[in-house]
Amino acid sequence: MNQAEITARLPPCIWQFPDPEAVDPMDEGLVAIGADLAPSTLLAAYQQGIFPWFNPGDPIYWWSPEPRCVIYPDQFKPSKSLKQTLKKNQYTLTLDKDFAGVIQACAGTRSYADGTWISDDIVAGYTGLHQVGLAHSIEVWEAADDSDTQRLVGGLYGVQLGRAFFGESMFSQRRDVSKMAFAFLMQLCTASRFPFVDCQLPNNHLLSLGATTLPRAQFLHTLEQVLAEPAPDWQLLQNRHFNSADLLTGSLFSGLID
Repeated sequence: MNQAEITARLPPCIWQFPDPEAVDPMDEGLVAIGADLAPSTLLAAYQQGIFPWFNPGDPIYWWSPEPRCVIYPDQFKPSKSLKQTLKKNQYTLTLDKDFAGVIQACAGTRSYADGTWISDDIVAGYTGLHQVGLAHSIEVWEAADDSDTQRLVGGLYGVQLGRAFFGESMFSQRRDVSKMAFAFLMQLCTASRFPFVDCQLPNNHLLSLGATTLPRAQFLHTLEQVLAEPAPDWQLLQNRHFNSADLLTGSLFSGLID
């Protein structure tokens, strides 16, 4: 099933989002308030380069920041410390094995923050996108002590449309495992010929991973082009387990992506 057929499985969006450039001449980033977080609403927003971000108790704020934070996956270079962690080969990584576990972990309490913006409605909306193949998760697993089972210790999730991936959130319960999931995403997007991964807003962590910023107009122009391209087929990846050390080869997905 191609992505046009997948998006047709969602009901039409009942809201109309504005052109970010037209409604935000002062470049403050906020372009709309209200609507809902239904999967079809989220889809319509992402197709226009808009995403939700708000605090508990606030109305839903929709953003298209100026400038926009992105990372070029084919230029990503893992840090020396991450390479050392990968060489130990203590973890395995998967794609879409436990989307619910990842988004719930991302919604959990953080040591560096008083709360989380990932509400039950956010979880429901992105889970709806995942159920039709438009949102994906990357999981990092470690073997549980004295057991054949594995424990989810890190990961990330985001939205994928055409040849664009929009990163949403990540979590880490062990040193470097969120960076490991990020490195997996970079190789996945490079193999899928994605020109960029959207990181939304810059922060020190993203910049340390190699992210940069572009003018919003340039981002929106490029987004329009990549949304028109056929989406890659990641089905062959979804039942596989990848050893963390194999991320060092640079050819993790050879022959697995159509």
